[in-house]
Amino acid sequence: MKRMSVLMAGVAGILAVLVVTGADQASSTDVPQFTTDGKLVRPQNYREWIFLSSGLGMNYGPLSSSARDENPMFDNVFVTRTAYKAFLETGRWPDKTMFILEVRASESKGSINKGGHYQSGVAGVEAEVKDETRFPGKWAFFGFGDGASAGSLIPATAGCNSCHAQHGAVDNTFVQFYPTLLTVAKEKGTFRAERHE
Repeated sequence: MKRMSVLMAGVAGILAVLVVTGADQASSTDVPQFTTDGKLVRPQNYREWIFLSSGLGMNYGPLSSSARDENPMFDNVFVTRTAYKAFLETGRWPDKTMFILEVRASESKGSINKGGHYQSGVAGVEAEVKDETRFPGKWAFFGFGDGASAGSLIPATAGCNSCHAQHGAVDNTFVQFYPTLLTVAKEKGTFRAERHE
C-alpha cells in the first residue's frame, strides 16, 4: 500500500511538471518575438488565439482600396489568449499584447451559395503590438508581405498609427468593433465614447 502511494505521488508530480511546462510553452507563443534587425516574427499559431470579430467591407487600412465593390474584403481580428484574459479582468490591454489582422478576399455565388459573401484567399496579414519599452508610443504595427516569416515595422508616420491613436476606443485599439469586449470595456470604465465617432 505504501509503495502504491509513493508511485501515485510520483505520477502526480510528473503530471504537474508536464502541465506547468505546457502552460509555459503556450504563454511563450503569446509574447512577441523579434529578429535581430527588429522585425516581428510571424506567429504561426494565431488562428488558435481568441477570435474577436470579422468585418466585411471595412473602409480603412491600405488593403481596403484594393477591394472590389461587389466582393468587399473580410477583416478577421485575433488576439493572444493572455491579453484577452487580462482584458476581461481589467478592461485594459497589458504590455506585450499582440493582435493579428488577417484580411481575406470575399467571393459570392459559389457552389451552393447564391447570395451572401464567404471568405476566400488571404490578401494580407498585419500585426499590432504593445511593447512599452521597445516603442516610443507603446504600440507599433507590422506588415507581413506575401506570407513572410517576419513582418516589417510600419513607420510611425503611417496613417494606421494616427487613426488608432485618435479613434481607438480602448487604448490604441478599435474595441468598438469587438462586440464581445465592448461590454467589458464599458463595465470596467475604460471605453472612451468620444473616440467611438
